[in-house]
Amino acid sequence: MNEIGTLYVVATPIGNLGDITQRALTTLQQVDAIAAEDTRHSVGLLRHFGISKPLLAVHEHNEQQSAQGLIKRLLAGESIALITDAGTPAVSDPGAVVVQAVRQAGVKIVPVPGASAVITALSAAGITQSGFYFDGFLPASGSQRRKRLQALKVIPSTLVFYEAPHRIVECVQDLHDTLGGSRQLTLARELTKTFETIHTCLLTEAVDWLNADTNQQRGEFVLLVHPEVLEKVEGLDEETLRILQRLLQELPLKQAVALATDITGQKKNELYEAALALKAANPN
Repeated sequence: MNEIGTLYVVATPIGNLGDITQRALTTLQQVDAIAAEDTRHSVGLLRHFGISKPLLAVHEHNEQQSAQGLIKRLLAGESIALITDAGTPAVSDPGAVVVQAVRQAGVKIVPVPGASAVITALSAAGITQSGFYFDGFLPASGSQRRKRLQALKVIPSTLVFYEAPHRIVECVQDLHDTLGGSRQLTLARELTKTFETIHTCLLTEAVDWLNADTNQQRGEFVLLVHPEVLEKVEGLDEETLRILQRLLQELPLKQAVALATDITGQKKNELYEAALALKAANPN
């Protein structure tokens, strides 16, 4: 009986081919076949590094069906590498369905880490607050996108999204209208490629910046919405201020103060003064 094979989840460059790892190259050279999101795209990458392997198409439209075919080959003893067009499979790209099915079939899965647009953007944004929430691509529909952003508004960490060029302006406008103009936004465009751009501005300035040069609307984007910066108010800790600011986003000032008083146990007059200060600092 053949020994069961292994599925290798291999990260590939997001732009600059020099970012591929030696381990990724060794893995791609040693496997029996490579499952790729777009075989036409991947053949160029493999040819560049002198790698010739059978290519299997695994994309969002056939992922469930393809998973079963991959499992049969893996159970027969083949080792297969799973790659996407750019970056790490299964992170806002095809791959998660395959990985889940292969894992459930009892086949070993080995991640081969490498390039990730999310981590690349975060590393260059200079956001000092810890933690981030990655939500991938927002809905294409404007109403659904705004609904999703409204749900994410309560998260106190950096919000990270992917966006396509044909939706970038309307998406950034929705970020402004839903999250307010006082938060900072880092737009990371064409990461590791020739026209890489990393620009940080207030959300209230972002649409004008994009419209000032339509070249900045081209390419693939990572959007990082920085956390709200809470104004320091004497006698109140950051958690109390965060609660108060969240309540102010949903309630009239007096109701927000009354509820914050019940939740935090702080003095009502101190919270009222803090609420006025927060309102003045964040008019949106």
